[in-house]
Amino acid sequence: MHKYQVGDVVKTRKTHPCGGDTWEVMRTGVDFRIKCQQCGRVLMLPRSKFEKSVKAVVSSGSGGSGLG
Repeated sequence: MHKYQVGDVVKTRKTHPCGGDTWEVMRTGVDFRIKCQQCGRVLMLPRSKFEKSVKAVVSSGSGGSGLG
């Protein structure tokens, strides 16, 4: 099982009505807040539904502390 982090970009199994299928994770926990990379729509999903809809992680958002 993958541990998702804020800033990750994920690809979903189904496309959004705008045609986009990549989403940025904005919040994690019991609920996930994700933002469509094409149109900017923000959705809140329960963890179970989010994990079922994710096909792959496109890029990892937190690549370090950013300090130094």
